[in-house]
Amino acid sequence: MYLITIHDGPNDGPGTTINSPFVGDLKCKYKIHPVLSGVSDMEITLSPNNPGWNKIKPLRTLIKATNLKTGKVVFDGRVLMPAQSMSQEGMFSVKYICESKLAYLNDSKQRYGRYQNITIKGFLETIMDNHNPQVEAHKRFKVGNVTVTDPNDNIYRYLGYESTYETIQDKLIDRLGGYLVIREEIDGTYLDYLKEVGEVRKTPIQLRTNLKSLQRTIDPTEVITRLVVLGAKISEDADNHERLTMKTANSGKDYLDNPSLIAEFGIIEGTLILDDVKTASTLFLRGNQFFANQASSHNSYNVRAVDLSKINPSFEEFEVGDWYQLEATPLAISEPLQIIGMTITDDNPQMDTLEIGDKFKTLSQYQKEMNKKMQSFDDIRQQVENQSITIRNLNDQLSAAQTTLDNIQDNLQDVDIENLPVELQGISAQLSTLQTTLGDIEQAIDNIPVYGPANSTKDGLLTSELYMKLQSIQLATETIDGLLTKEDKQKLNKITVNQSIDLDQFMADFLALKDQVENM
Repeated sequence: MYLITIHDGPNDGPGTTINSPFVGDLKCKYKIHPVLSGVSDMEITLSPNNPGWNKIKPLRTLIKATNLKTGKVVFDGRVLMPAQSMSQEGMFSVKYICESKLAYLNDSKQRYGRYQNITIKGFLETIMDNHNPQVEAHKRFKVGNVTVTDPNDNIYRYLGYESTYETIQDKLIDRLGGYLVIREEIDGTYLDYLKEVGEVRKTPIQLRTNLKSLQRTIDPTEVITRLVVLGAKISEDADNHERLTMKTANSGKDYLDNPSLIAEFGIIEGTLILDDVKTASTLFLRGNQFFANQASSHNSYNVRAVDLSKINPSFEEFEVGDWYQLEATPLAISEPLQIIGMTITDDNPQMDTLEIGDKFKTLSQYQKEMNKKMQSFDDIRQQVENQSITIRNLNDQLSAAQTTLDNIQDNLQDVDIENLPVELQGISAQLSTLQTTLGDIEQAIDNIPVYGPANSTKDGLLTSELYMKLQSIQLATETIDGLLTKEDKQKLNKITVNQSIDLDQFMADFLALKDQVENM
């Protein structure tokens, strides 16, 4: 059923066949283990009479396993390491561990860089641009489809000197989720980064049909039923370790209970520390999110099922990543579950051992994931500080402009505007407009989210519309519009051309002149 060939490097096209269903004595022991997340692996064991004996070179020899019934390549990678052995009967053999092509990403190191306002696909392309020049042609990847998204449609990341595989796991998958999928095309090997994979299959896995054995594990050893959620430190004093709690948002309690888990396991208290959270309501929300993730993280399944597609075409073949309805009435199991791993062996190729369910969402893994998310706070700390400085500068400018506006209005409030020259009426109208604009800016500053800088076409710290308004607020000259129009600036300059004017004295002189005119 499975054709297995080895190749002395990428240019050895035909290669050497070490297992074939068409040749009676051309066999080797094998165990193929494709997985949904991570690097797939394979084991082969060769005896001295196999054509592959003494032909395999670790890391250089490539290996491929093909399902001859479907034509699908179920494993494509390289031989990693040998283990020689001799049985009690004096029979010699060599077992080789193999790893899939995804492991090529371990052969390169990244280089330091800071990347801001870059798309997920753009960041992955940057990582691959670092990887590809360091490795041979057959280890290179082209970035293909990217369907994983980020709420802001852009990310802020640093690159260090870790391996390419470790970098992708830490900077993308652990923070945003998704799956790496290798896709072979005529023009090269593509690396897709997909939010979801697999299809919902019609073939069920059920008793008295194709389910041979089932094990469901519920691990309560690390379960938390009462969660204390703590936020940022209240004081910057190194000796003060007190942190923000959720008491004000949770009826005076600094913890959350999960009643269903308490009923099953009793009270087991744990702590979640969120250094970047500074409000009690957010702590309350994050605590509930923790319980929501934990509630579905205890169950893991190990299933042995017969692949009936090998003898009955009405059944679909098991595929890693696809979803199948698991039915086991005595265990009260009836739910669609995803195959995340599968083991295929030579001794019983019709009997597949399936790993079902999101086993990477156990409680301990979830806590590790949360810790990595908290580490990302350090990566964006500098960005937040820069944005805070920008906000403070805007507030200072707004305060100064508001003070100037208040002073001018105080000096003009007793003036008979109807008898003032048209020029001054225009200035007053401009000041009124300025007050409205400043009010809009003040409201916008209060609502600023933590985003990147805004520009004329993209929202950021301000909306693009308010950004354009803010850009227009500048000192006017006689040739450029600003807080006033350039025409009003020209008129105002005529008033203040020689020396600064005391508006109080100006008002007194104006009223005296008015009295003289009325008495004439």
